[in-house]
Amino acid sequence: MAERTSTGLLTMMLEPTPAVAMTLPAEVREKLAELELELSEGDITQKGYEKKRGKLLAPYIPQIQGVDPSLQIDNRIQASSQAVPPGSKHNKSRAANTRDERFRSDLHTEAVQAALAKYKERKMPMPSKRRSVLVQSSVEACTPPDTSSASEDEGSLRRQGRLATSTPYQGHGHGHGHPAVEHWFNRVIQGSSTSSSASSTSSHPGGRSVTTTNSTAHAALNANAAASALADLMAHTHLGVPVNSRVSSKIQQLLNTLKRPKRPPLREFFVDDFEELLDVQQPDPNQPKPEGQQMSPLKGEPLGVVTNWPPSLPAALQRWGTTQPKSPCLTALDNAGKPVYTLTYGKLWTRSQKLAYTLLNKLSTRNEPLLMPGDRVALVFPNNDPVMFMVAFYGCLLAELVPVPIEVPLTRKDAGSQQIGFLLGSCGVTLALTTDACQKGLPKAQTGEVATFKGWPRLLWFVTDGKHVVKPPKDWHPPIREASNDIAYIEYKTSKEGSTMGITVSHSAMLAHCHALTQACGYTEAETITNVLDFKREAGLWHGVLTSVMNRMHVISIPYSLMKVNPLSWIQKVHTYKARVAVVKSRDMHWSLLAQRDQRDISLSSLRMLIVADGANPWSISSCDAFLNVFQARGLRPEVICPCASSSEAMTVAIRRPPEMGVPPPGKAVLSMGGLSHSVIRVDTEEKLSVLTVQDVGQVMPGAVVCVVRVEGTPYLCQTDEVGEICVSSGCTGVAYYGLPGMTKNNFETIPVTSSGLPISDRPFSRTSLLGFVGPDSLVFVVGKMDGLMVVSGRRHNADDVVATALAVEPMKFVYRGRIAVFSVSVLHDERIVVVAEQRPDASEEDSFQWMSRVLQAIDSIHQVGVYCLALVPANTLPKAPLGGIHISETKQRFLEGALHPCNVLMCPHTCVTNLPKPRQKQPEVGPASMIVGNLVAGKRIAQACGRDVAQLEDNDQFLYIQDVLQWRAQATPDHPLFLVLNAKGTVASTASCLQLHKRAERVAAALMGRLNTGDHVALVYPPGIDLIATFYGCLYAGCVPVTVRPPHPQNLATTLPTVKMIVEVSKSVCILTTQAIMKLLKSKEAAAAVDIKSWPMVLDTDDLPRKKSPQMYKPPTPEMLAYLDFSVSTTGILAGVKMSHAATSALCRSIKLQCELYPSRQIAICLDPYCGLGFALWCLCSVYSGHQSILVPPLELESNASLWLAAVSQYKVRVTFCSYSVMEMCTKGLGAQTEALRLRNVNLSCVRTCMVVAEERPRISLTQSFSKIFKDLGLSPRAVSTTFGCRVNVAICLQGTAGPDPTTVYVDMRALRHDRVRLVERGSPHSLPLMESGKILPGVKVIIANTETKGPLGDSHLGEVWVSSPHNATGYYTVYGEEALHADHFNTKLSFGDTQTVWARTGYLGFLRRTELTDASGERHDALYVVGSLDETLELRGMRYHPIDIETSVIRSHKSIAECAVFTWTNLLVVVVELEGSEQEALDLVALVTNVVLEEHYLIVGVVVVVDPGVIPINSRGEKQRMHLRDGFLADQLDPIYVAYNM
Repeated sequence: MAERTSTGLLTMMLEPTPAVAMTLPAEVREKLAELELELSEGDITQKGYEKKRGKLLAPYIPQIQGVDPSLQIDNRIQASSQAVPPGSKHNKSRAANTRDERFRSDLHTEAVQAALAKYKERKMPMPSKRRSVLVQSSVEACTPPDTSSASEDEGSLRRQGRLATSTPYQGHGHGHGHPAVEHWFNRVIQGSSTSSSASSTSSHPGGRSVTTTNSTAHAALNANAAASALADLMAHTHLGVPVNSRVSSKIQQLLNTLKRPKRPPLREFFVDDFEELLDVQQPDPNQPKPEGQQMSPLKGEPLGVVTNWPPSLPAALQRWGTTQPKSPCLTALDNAGKPVYTLTYGKLWTRSQKLAYTLLNKLSTRNEPLLMPGDRVALVFPNNDPVMFMVAFYGCLLAELVPVPIEVPLTRKDAGSQQIGFLLGSCGVTLALTTDACQKGLPKAQTGEVATFKGWPRLLWFVTDGKHVVKPPKDWHPPIREASNDIAYIEYKTSKEGSTMGITVSHSAMLAHCHALTQACGYTEAETITNVLDFKREAGLWHGVLTSVMNRMHVISIPYSLMKVNPLSWIQKVHTYKARVAVVKSRDMHWSLLAQRDQRDISLSSLRMLIVADGANPWSISSCDAFLNVFQARGLRPEVICPCASSSEAMTVAIRRPPEMGVPPPGKAVLSMGGLSHSVIRVDTEEKLSVLTVQDVGQVMPGAVVCVVRVEGTPYLCQTDEVGEICVSSGCTGVAYYGLPGMTKNNFETIPVTSSGLPISDRPFSRTSLLGFVGPDSLVFVVGKMDGLMVVSGRRHNADDVVATALAVEPMKFVYRGRIAVFSVSVLHDERIVVVAEQRPDASEEDSFQWMSRVLQAIDSIHQVGVYCLALVPANTLPKAPLGGIHISETKQRFLEGALHPCNVLMCPHTCVTNLPKPRQKQPEVGPASMIVGNLVAGKRIAQACGRDVAQLEDNDQFLYIQDVLQWRAQATPDHPLFLVLNAKGTVASTASCLQLHKRAERVAAALMGRLNTGDHVALVYPPGIDLIATFYGCLYAGCVPVTVRPPHPQNLATTLPTVKMIVEVSKSVCILTTQAIMKLLKSKEAAAAVDIKSWPMVLDTDDLPRKKSPQMYKPPTPEMLAYLDFSVSTTGILAGVKMSHAATSALCRSIKLQCELYPSRQIAICLDPYCGLGFALWCLCSVYSGHQSILVPPLELESNASLWLAAVSQYKVRVTFCSYSVMEMCTKGLGAQTEALRLRNVNLSCVRTCMVVAEERPRISLTQSFSKIFKDLGLSPRAVSTTFGCRVNVAICLQGTAGPDPTTVYVDMRALRHDRVRLVERGSPHSLPLMESGKILPGVKVIIANTETKGPLGDSHLGEVWVSSPHNATGYYTVYGEEALHADHFNTKLSFGDTQTVWARTGYLGFLRRTELTDASGERHDALYVVGSLDETLELRGMRYHPIDIETSVIRSHKSIAECAVFTWTNLLVVVVELEGSEQEALDLVALVTNVVLEEHYLIVGVVVVVDPGVIPINSRGEKQRMHLRDGFLADQLDPIYVAYNM
C-alpha cells in the first residue's frame, strides 16, 4: 500500500505546474494529451501510463530528482495545496486533467485533496474475499506482486502483537518515530472523522477534534490506546480463541474506526416503553436560515411582434419548401465526419407530404384506415439518422398525427425499456415508424417479425424509406392550420423513480417556444448552426428541428457515435461551415479539450453563440472556463458562451443572451455547500473547502414570468437568499403529463402564494424541477435538479455534487470517469446516500478499498454527510442510459433487489444512521410484592397453569421402576410386539416383542455383572435400533447407570468423535457398550487423529453375547435412585447432562401415556433421534411402560428416502406420530413437489390425529404451516400438527396429546418483546410476530412465569422465565461442563414472594401464559403457554433483548438466494452469517440488503456480514442452529467465507 501512495504522490509532484507546462515543447504537450486520452478511454493501463508519462517529463523536471521520497510523503499536504500557485489558478493548461467532463473543477479537486490530507492514512479493516469472487479479468493474471489482490496473505493487517515491528511502511521513511499502526490506533482516541464541530463535541468540549500527531504525544497516546484496545479485546475473547486470529484483528480495527454516531444532543423526553421512538433529528439551532425579503416574480422582456411570422410550424415548412426549395435544411454526417446527405427545404416538404399521405391513406386494417388525426405514433430512429427523423416528424405534423419520439430498443431488456413500453401503451400507440436499417437491426421473434419488447404494446412497424411511401395525387394537400391547443408531439421523460412520463406539447406552445428562442438567441434567416445534442428531445429538438425550420436555418447534425470517435468533430464543422451557433453539452466541450492536438487551422471566430444546453449543471462552469482558456487563442470570444437552463416540462427556462443584445455581464457565485444543504444562499470565498461555484444561466425567456418556490408543501415564494424550485408561467411550456391528470395538476398548474397565502397571479405556473435562485441583475442561477436531490436528516444534498467530490479523489486509477451513480435509498425513515462506480479491471483489491475509504472521507469533509454504502461493480456492468451515462433509477432498482453484483462494497451505517432509538435504560425493577398487588388491582390473575392432576389416577407399585414393567410384560404378554425398526427401503429391519427384549437385556446384564459394580456409569454408543433399547434395560437390570451417546459419523470423525469422548469423560463412564463396527472405528487410525484413543475406558461389543441369564436382578433401594443420565449439547454449545431418577422416569412415562392415551392396542410412529430428551423417552421408555407398539424410523434414513416416515405413517394407519424440525424440513423441501406421486403410491395421512414436533425452542410456525399446507393434499388434517416443549430441567413440559383444544396462535409486537413485554396485536399489523402455543401442559406439571431479576411471580400475559414443578423434573445436572457454580439454582428455586414453599426448576426460557376462551377436558378455562426463546441465546444490544431467530427470519426474507442465516454478537458488534444459495457473484449484493432489513425491522446496525457456502451453519440433531460453534469457527477463521464485510 505504501508503494501505491508514494507513486500516487510522485504523479502529483510530477504534475507540470503551470510554469512548467507552459515551457514544455508543443510536441510533448501533444503526446501527454494523447496519453491522457488513451488512459481515460481505457486503452492503456495505469502502470503503462505512468511509465510513458514519466519518460516524457523526465528531461523537464530537474528539481524533483534527489528528493527523498519520504519527505514527499510527509509533505503531501503542502504538495497538494501548493501544486498551483494562486495567481495561475485559471490559466493552467487543462490538458492533463481527464476527469468526468460534467464534474471537472480544479478548485474542487484541490479542496478534496486538502480535505483528505486532514485525515492521515486511516486503516479500516478491509473486507476479506475468497479468490473466486474477485473480478476475473485478463489483467489480473499479470498484476505485479505489490498490488496483488490477495489481501489475506500480505502484511496488510498488522497483528496486534506487532505494533512497531517491521511493517512494509518502514522502507519508505515512515519509520520516523511513528509506528505504522499509529494511524488507526490514534482514531480510538480522536473524537471523530469529520471536522464538523457538532459531531466531535462528545469527546472534546472545545468543539474541533484534536489531532495529536507530534511524536511526543504519540508515545503516551499509543500506550493508552493500545492498552485500552487490547484490554477490551481480551475481555471479550471467547473460550480461548486466539486473539490474533485474522478475523478478530479486523474486527478490532472496525471497533477502532467506529466513532460515536454524530447526533445532536437530545432533549430529555419521556418515552413510553412500548414505543421505541426513532430519534427525530432536532434542527440545529445554529443552522443558517434565510434572512432576505420575499422574492418578487421576475418577468422576461415581452415577446416581440414579427411581421409575417408563420401561423404554425407546418405553415413555415410549406413556405420555405415552396419558395426556397434549394436552400439547405439539414446536413447529416457519417462516423468519419463526412457529409452523407443534405436535406433541402424542398425535399423536406415533398418527403413529409408523401409520408403524411401514406400514413393517412395507405395503412388500413379490414378496410378501416389504421390511423385517424390525433392518433399517437412512435418514432424509433437511431441517433445517426437525423434526416429520416426530421421527415417522419414533419410527416406526422402534416398528417395531424402526434409523434412520440423514443430511443431505439437494442435488446429485449434494455434499462428502462419496460417503462417506455408502459408510456407507449398508455398513449395508445399502435404504429412505430423507423428506418430500413434500424428495422433490420431490431431483435426478431421466431416468425421474423420484430420481437415484442418486455412491457410494450403490440406495434406495427412501418419503414419510412422512399420505396414504402407513395406520391400523393395532384389534388391532395395536407391541411395547414393555425397553431391550436391540440397536442403537437409528446416528449418522454424518466422520473427519479424510473417511471417514464409523456409530456404533451401543444401546437401553440411549440410555435411560441420557437418564437421565444428566435428572439432570445437572435436567430436570423439562413444562419448555420451545429447541433451535437440528441435531436429527438429537449434542446436538440427545439433548436435543431423546430426553431431551425421556423427560420430556414441550416443545421449540421453531429451524431454521438462520431463524437466518440472524434471529439473534435463539432469544432471542425463549426470551422468548415462557418457556423454562427453551436448547441453542445459541457461533456462535448470537455472531450474536445482532451483531444485538441494543436490544430492551428481551426478558428471559432464565426461563432456568435455557443449554447451550453446543460448550463444548469453546476459543474458545467469548469468545462466552460477550461474550454475558453484553450480556444480563446482560436478566435473564441468569451462572451459567446451562453449557458441555458431547461427542463422537459417547462422547455427553455432561461438562456444567456448573445453579446450583441447588450445584456449585463455574466455572473459567478461562490456558495457555501453547508448553506445550500439548508437551502440558504451564503456567498463564500474560494479558499474554503466546501464551496460550490456556479455560473448564471442568463435571463428569463421572453414573455415568461419566473418565481422560486419552496420545494415541499405549499408553494410559498422563497426569500431572496433561499434556494427553491424555479417555476415558470408562459405560453411555451409543456401542457400535461399524458394520461396522468393528478401529476399534471401538481406540476403544470401550481399556484405560487405569498407568505400571507395570497396567490401571486391568476395564471398557473409549471414546475421546472430545477433548484435555484434569482441573483443580482435578474440573472437566474441553478444549483441542482429535483431528480438529484437527496434529503438526509433534513439537509439537502445534490447527487451531482457528491459525484464531483468522489471523482476528485484520483479517480483515473480505480474507476471509470462518468460511470458513477449517486442516489439515495430510504432506510429507517431517512434517506441514505449510495455511491456506485465501475471499477477498472486493473485496480487491485487493496487499491480500490483505499480509494473507497478516501471517497468516504472526502464526502464526509466536503458535504458533512455520511455515505451509507459505496459499491464498486465490474467495468461495463451498470445499466446504460440511451446516450451513454448511467441509468440511475435502474441502478437503484438493482441495488434494492440485490441484482447489482458488486465486486467491492463498503457500508458505513455506523456513521450515517443517527436516528436510532435511544438505548434502553434499565429502570429499577418493581419489587415482587408491588407486582402482585399491581396485578390484583388491575384484575389480572397471576400467571400459573397446570396439567391434569395425576394423584387420583390409577397406579400401582409395580410401576415405580421401568425395568420391573418390562419383566412384568415379558411374563404377561410375552409375544406382544413392542418395537418395529424400519430401514431406508421402508421394510422392517428388526422387531422386538416383550419377551425378546427382556431376554436380550438379560444377556447384557449377565455380561456386565461380573465386570462392573452397581452404580457404575455405562456409555451406550449405538446407531438407532433395538440394540440401544436392549442394552439400556440390560444396564438397569445390572444396577448400572446408562448414558446414551450418538455414535461418531465415520465420514466426519474430526468433529463428531470429540463430542463422544467428551460425554464419555464428563459422565465418568467406566465402560462403553457398542457394536463391533463402531468399536473398530473408536480404535482406528483415523480416530487417533481426532482424540487420544488410548484413554478410552473398557469397550465391550454386544453383537455376540453368550445366552446367559444373570443370577438375580438389581432392585434399587428407593425410587429416588439415579436411573439414567441424559446428555445433550444446548444451542449455546454447552454440554449438559441431567440426572433422571427412577421415580422421575416412570412419572414421565405416565404423563405421556395419559396425554396421548397410549394402550397396548395403539401404534405410534417415531422419527426422532433416540439419544436425549423427549426423543430418548419416546424411543426407549414409553412403549415398555404403556405397552403400545412403536414404529421406529431413524431420521438418518430419510436422507436417502425422504418419504420413508410419511409412507410408514400411512401404511400402519398411525394416529399419533412424533418427528423433529429437521425431519419436517426434509419432508417439506424434499417432497413439496412430489405430493402427486405420493398420492399415486396410496400414501394417505387422513389417519393422523396428532403429529407432534419434539422441540426445545419457540415453535417454528412458518415450517409447521407449510408442512400442513403441502400435505393437506394427502389428507393431513390442518389441526393435526403441533409442537412439544421440553428443556434440560424437564424434558417434557408440554405436549399436545390427543384430547383438549387445538393449539392457539397469538400475534405479539416484536418491539415490545425487546423490552421484555408482551403486547398482543392484530394479525398483519406492522412488527407483529406470530407465536404458537407449545402444546398442552402435561399431567402433573405446574408452570409459573417468574421475573428473571426479582424472582417474583408475574401476571397473565407478562413475559418472564418459565418455571416448572413436576414429578418428572430431572433431579439436577450431572455436570454442566465448565459452568457448575452458575447452575446450582436451576433445579430448586423458590419464589421470592407469594407461594414461597413450592420448589421450582428454572427452564432458562422466556415465555408467557395466557388464559384463553377455550375449555379443556376438565371443563376449566384453558391456559396456553407460549415460549418466546432461550434466555441464553438472547442478544443484549442497545439495552434491549433480541432473539436471534427474529433477526434471522428478517434476513432470510431479504433475498431469494439466502438459504439460511445465523446471528451472534462479538464485543457488542452484531455479526450476521448468511448461507448463499446461488452464484458467488451475488455474495456482495447481500451485504446491503442484510444491513437494510436489520436496520428497518430491528433498529440495529450490523457490524459484520459474513457470506458462506450452504451447510456451513452448524445444526444439531434437533435442527437447532449452533450459533456459538459458528461464532468460535468464525473467530478462529475456519469458515472459509466467500466474503466478509466489515460495516464502518
